[in-house]
Amino acid sequence: MNKVILMGRLTRDPEVRYTQTNNTLVASFSLAVNRRFANQNGERQADFINIVAWSKTGEFCSKYFKKGQQVGIIGRIQTRTWDDDQGVKHYVTEVVAEEAYFADSRRDNENSMGGTFEDTFGTTAPGSNDANSDFDVSSDDDLPF
Repeated sequence: MNKVILMGRLTRDPEVRYTQTNNTLVASFSLAVNRRFANQNGERQADFINIVAWSKTGEFCSKYFKKGQQVGIIGRIQTRTWDDDQGVKHYVTEVVAEEAYFADSRRDNENSMGGTFEDTFGTTAPGSNDANSDFDVSSDDDLPF
C-alpha cells in the first residue's frame, strides 16, 4: 500500500502549469513538515517535501493555498527519472496529492484575514447565540425573505 498523510506549512505559493499533450492543470508546491522530535540542541527540524496536485485537486490548491498556510495532504509517493540535455539522469521523489485540506485553526485564519468578526464590526456575528444580539429572530415571520 502506498499512502502518505502529511501536515505542514507551504514554503511558497503553488506554481501552476498545464501539460502540453492534453492541457491538464498541475500545481506544485512544497511543504515544511516538522519532525516529531527535536535534535540534540533542542531544535525542531523540518523536512521539505515536494507535492504535485493534478486536475481538480491542483485547481483547489492553486486557488486557496498560500505561502505559510498550514495544510493537510493525503496522497501517494511517486518517483520518476529523466535525462537532461547533457544526458545526466535525474531522480525525484514527490507526493502526488489525492486530497488536500486546510489545517489552520479557524482562529489563525481569522487573525490572518484581519481579525475576528467582533474585531472588525464591533458586535457578535449573527447566529452566535448571544442573548444580547441585535440579530435574534423570534419566528420565521420576521424574516424579510
